[in-house]
Parts: sequence; structure tokens; C-alpha cells
Amino acid sequence: MRPGKMAPKFSLNSTPDQKVSLTDFRGQPVILAFYPADWSPVCTDQLSLYAEVMPEFKKYNAELLAISVDNIWSHLAFAKDRKLNFPVLADFEPKGAVSQKYGAFKEKVGESARALFVIDSNGVIRWSHLSPDGVNPGAEGILSALASLNCGLPGGQEGPEGAPIKAKVRLPKLPANAFA
Repeated sequence: MRPGKMAPKFSLNSTPDQKVSLTDFRGQPVILAFYPADWSPVCTDQLSLYAEVMPEFKKYNAELLAISVDNIWSHLAFAKDRKLNFPVLADFEPKGAVSQKYGAFKEKVGESARALFVIDSNGVIRWSHLSPDGVNPGAEGILSALASLNCGLPGGQEGPEGAPIKAKVRLPKLPANAFA
């Protein structure tokens, strides 16, 4: 999905008996992080990084929701093991339905793609990024998009000659062994 479109609504399980809906967060920015699989090395690094930089996301009053097609039991074990401090949602049944709505589903392998979306407080997608499966997209793009929202600039807005507008953001310094 491209910036400027309304984010498709959804409701997914965060535990066996609790659902999280996108509309639960209306009025604040939301980061959606679709990822291929719990326990894979790149996904583990990516989501662990987001747990580390969560205080930076919170400075923008943003909520992070991680989504993959793994089942809820895998998510619960993965989130506990990696000490994730945000909801990890199961796009399990029907498999990949929400990922498909966002154009973030790989039909051939039956997994979510590694895709990021920043949604503004009105439910409009303001920034999106599709990353190769083997590449951790990091947090800089997310933080730049959130900073643009705070400056009153839509994240997908372009400047002179089509150049993207980028806000300056400072990432916290993480210890060298943060993901060891």
C-alpha cells in the first residue's frame, strides 16, 4: 500500500483470547511491522531492535504492532524469549489475510513480506517500506516518518524535484552486544 491511502482495518489475536484492532489506536500514530517468521535470525534482530528503540517510538506517542502468519503460541514464546514490549499479532487464519490487504504477503512461500508502515492518527498510511527478507530495515526510516508526522509533514511528501523530505532523527546508541 502506498502512502496517502487509508490503512485497511483489522483485528488479530495477540493472545488466544484477546484481539488487537487497528482502530484501538485511532488518535495516535501506529507502526505496522510485517515480518516473515518468528525465530528466524533477521526477524529476531529486527524485532529485538524495535524493543530497544521503543522509547524513541513512544516520544512520538506511536504504538508498534508486529504481524506475521505464525500462530499465537509461537508468537507468545517468541515475544517472551526476546523480551518484546509490543503486541505480536497472528495473521494465522485465514492465513495472511491482513498481510494481503497491505500488499505484504508472499503467496509462493505463504509468509508475510518484511514490510513497514507508519499510519497517522487519522488512519492514513504516511510511509511504507518493503525490505528484502534477508535485510533488517532498521528503525531510521520509521523514526524519520514519525518525525515528519510531528512536523506536520506527511511521511510520503516530496520536496523540490521529487526529493523525499527527511526529518533529522537521532538513534540511541546500543551496546555492541545488544543482540548477542
